[in-house]
Amino acid sequence: MPDETTDSARLRQVAADPRYQALVARRSRFAWLLTAIMLVVFFGYVLLIAFDKTLLARPIGGGTTTLGIPLGLAVILVGIVLTGVYVRRANRDFDPAVRAIREDAGR
Repeated sequence: MPDETTDSARLRQVAADPRYQALVARRSRFAWLLTAIMLVVFFGYVLLIAFDKTLLARPIGGGTTTLGIPLGLAVILVGIVLTGVYVRRANRDFDPAVRAIREDAGR
């Protein structure tokens, strides 16, 4: 059973590590960037719904499908792609950095 004071000391050691602080800042900036992109796409679509219904109601391809349907699907696709971008970066950059910091902290 791990000693509680030892764990607290390790946590303080990790929190004080400049690599950990840089990692947290870098990961946070990246997450906020992806969040901002998703918010722009999502609210752009919502604003189109609110202020330009005729554009979204325009039929495409001579059928009954309107422009709003592929644009709505594109919003969903952007969310999926951004999730994949984050996972790829986390696996490539963030996780190895966390592993190195944990190993140096004695875990």
